[in-house]
Amino acid sequence: MRYEHLVLGLVALAVAGTAQAAVTSIGGGRARACYEAARLDRSDANSIEVCNLALTEEALTQPDRIATYVNRGILHMLRRSFDAALRDYDAALRMKPDQAEAHVNKGIALLHRGGEVEAIAVLSKGIALNPESPEVAYYSRGVAHELSGDVNAAYRDYRQAAELKPDWQEPKTQLQRFQVVRKGG
Repeated sequence: MRYEHLVLGLVALAVAGTAQAAVTSIGGGRARACYEAARLDRSDANSIEVCNLALTEEALTQPDRIATYVNRGILHMLRRSFDAALRDYDAALRMKPDQAEAHVNKGIALLHRGGEVEAIAVLSKGIALNPESPEVAYYSRGVAHELSGDVNAAYRDYRQAAELKPDWQEPKTQLQRFQVVRKGG
């Protein structure tokens, strides 16, 4: 089976919204149902149980197991269970330390928990690993930079997110709040 990365809808943050990147296996079974739940923002207890059963009862390939941990992490994040989400992202990263979407989602979870500095580092690593939707990582890192007080870095990341996905309105909305002033003499 192969897996691909998709971007989910927005989750509210205090300052702005941010998206997650779901990872899926093409095929059937509970792992696929777990992916569908993450893709559709269906984070009810039954959806999480489907992910649990996929991880404990299905003979998953390593990429499918990694994807299922990331997808269950997204469901936990949607329920604002950030510690549980972080455990799932860390489980995925133990199996594949260079899994870009796990880093991006972990950074988003850290951001939600108020760990802006740590989120910046984790999101930067995710960006360096070339995620399928780098605009999500840049946007999220922009939020983290802004919350940590680095408005110049925030502006650069929002601008990069907007350039990477011109039809995504959220980065453009954030950029409208900035006024660029040129220093010179």
